[in-house]
Amino acid sequence: MDLKKLRPIVLNKLKKELNPNLYYHNYQHTLDVCESVDRLAEIEEIKGEELVTLRTAALLHDTGFIWQYENNEEIACKYGMEILPDFDYSPGQIEHICAMIMATQIPQNPKDKLGMILCDADLDYIGRGDFFITALRLHREWSENSSQKITFKNWYIKQQNFILQHEYFTQGAKDLRNGTKQHNLSQIKELLNLLESTNTETADNLSGVLK
Repeated sequence: MDLKKLRPIVLNKLKKELNPNLYYHNYQHTLDVCESVDRLAEIEEIKGEELVTLRTAALLHDTGFIWQYENNEEIACKYGMEILPDFDYSPGQIEHICAMIMATQIPQNPKDKLGMILCDADLDYIGRGDFFITALRLHREWSENSSQKITFKNWYIKQQNFILQHEYFTQGAKDLRNGTKQHNLSQIKELLNLLESTNTETADNLSGVLK
């Protein structure tokens, strides 16, 4: 597996061909997931061939966004199946990489430890201090690329429900991110309460004017 030669080719393709209105699923997100994968792999003591396979899945996991927004994981797998044989990946290794990529589709469904690490790395942001700015990028991206439009308030209701249902798979991710994840959740609840209070106050004021 020649990841050293593969990596610059894939990153260059992402940098040049991803749509500029992908404010979250962009070139920087792939770099972020790759860094998160390395951090968790070290904690979980993943080495050798397994580490190269995991790093390759992280590199390729969002390449499908180059061609389409919905169900992009399948397209990423097809791209991997096309390009990886040229870099000395075996059919079994490619199959494993595709399984990991498909596991990142929401709801996540990893089949092994490597898939768990990739899934946790892909959602690392919900347990970090940059959660709110990242969520705003995702909201803007969703608004411009998805057929499902959503208001700011409903977006954060969606984020609240997602975090309430979410569990990191690996112990490493739980130890690193669960504390900040709970803090982010409490701030979302506070934000929604403020929005509700503001809306109620505005409605009361309007009602008074109309009387």
